Amino acid sequence: MIEMITNVNSAVNNVVWGWPALILLGFTGVLMTSMTGFFQLSHLGLWLKDTIGSIFSDRNITRHTEDRSISQFQSLCTALAATVGTGNIVGVAGAIAVGGPGAVFWMWLIAFFGMMTNYSENVLGILYRRKNSKDEWAGGAMYYLKDGLGERKGCKKLGAGLAVLFSCFCLLASFGIGNMSQVNSMVSNVYTAFGIPKLATGIFLFVAVSLVVIGGLKRIAAITEKVVPFMVLLYLLGTLVITGMNISTIPAVFVSIFKGAFAMKSVGGGIVGSGIALAMKMGMKRGVFSNEAGLGSSVMVHSSSNVKEPVRQGMWGIFEVFADTIIVCTLTALTILSSGALDLTTGQLTGEAAAIESSALVSYAFGNHFGFLGSAFVAVAILLFAYSTVLGWSHYGATACEYLFGTGATKIYRMVFAVVVLAGSVMKAQLAWDISDTFNGLMMLPNLIGVITLSPVVMRCTKNYVARNLHGKDVEPMLSMFPEIQKMQEEALKEELREDADAAAKAYGEASDSVVKG
Repeated sequence: MIEMITNVNSAVNNVVWGWPALILLGFTGVLMTSMTGFFQLSHLGLWLKDTIGSIFSDRNITRHTEDRSISQFQSLCTALAATVGTGNIVGVAGAIAVGGPGAVFWMWLIAFFGMMTNYSENVLGILYRRKNSKDEWAGGAMYYLKDGLGERKGCKKLGAGLAVLFSCFCLLASFGIGNMSQVNSMVSNVYTAFGIPKLATGIFLFVAVSLVVIGGLKRIAAITEKVVPFMVLLYLLGTLVITGMNISTIPAVFVSIFKGAFAMKSVGGGIVGSGIALAMKMGMKRGVFSNEAGLGSSVMVHSSSNVKEPVRQGMWGIFEVFADTIIVCTLTALTILSSGALDLTTGQLTGEAAAIESSALVSYAFGNHFGFLGSAFVAVAILLFAYSTVLGWSHYGATACEYLFGTGATKIYRMVFAVVVLAGSVMKAQLAWDISDTFNGLMMLPNLIGVITLSPVVMRCTKNYVARNLHGKDVEPMLSMFPEIQKMQEEALKEELREDADAAAKAYGEASDSVVKG
């Protein structure tokens, strides 16, 4: 049975991750970047200020809601919980082991353009979201495929069909990228570091996942907003320490990345052309596995935010890809490449590193510097990363399940999702990763069709936001494609602005009183 699944998956994987699909992914990012005037660069200060910079200055970002929505910060943390996972450790290590240091360059490039793909997905997610029977926001690629693409002349059946396909692929992907591959990495690393049997770890994770997932999005968001900042900062601190200890090798590391990207040194002794292709393919595949830009996955949690402005949530999407790949994946790569695990001139694994699985390269790097404590640190990091990813993806799968079968079916889905955790703990590692790759690609295709088709909508919404918020023009805000929701959000936005004005006036008054008294 396992052999048959492997053969079928391999055949499908070769199609969905062939060059046509990768070209479509890159084209979408380039298209959205050019249509928005290179927004990720031209408005760098704006999206940094209105995302990570606003956490400490805008109470609306972190304020918990009494309704069924979640805060913008919770939506980011839940999205990062799903994206910042084993792909940032195991995936990056695998890309370097197979594609050489040059794979890192292609990971950066796909992330740069992926910022605007993710931005566009989230803008569309907010514009086309609607309330479900529980008065919760429901949004995602399936909604903008059905209500956006489906509105185009002659595309009603196409939009509805692609929405169903995306939901089916997402449901399957939630068991692959969002469950089995994560759990498999967790139990393997815990076994390697501490000798705890894989099934025992699997049972523990089954209980830990069940207690949170069955509580729905509110409970998931309450956990991720506490776990994600802690785990990311802890891991970044560890990688910065290793990189700092090997600071003298960093120039050579960057040289190897750029040389490897263009096969100035062939990978694995292969010809130059195949070296470029392999580095490019591994970098792009693992980059998407890590940040998920183009999959349409994180849209489902971003759409549950209490945000009013689609572009505001789109900017959180830019920051999500930036944090995931440009920061976390880069530091993982620098940790591996500066540790001596690879010969930087040939791209070949060296010494003991050549005899271990690629997934253990980060553990090897930490172990070389800190012994058992280093390996234990990586095992704990992977445990936290993967656990949070499982929580985030459980919501994605539940959203797809709700679209296909109705709100009531999500309870059954969540129970099945928890049981699959046990299957992932005893599954072969390579098969778990291969299945995840396949489901990623299957999700990506209908989503990118929707994003490309609706790109003019994203451009209009972006211009509308810039005109109102940067140039002070008095134009009607573009908040939803549905008139009733547009009206509701306009009133909510006005109320939010009044509250901000009152708060600013109060703060000014208190400051003035303080000066007078002084």
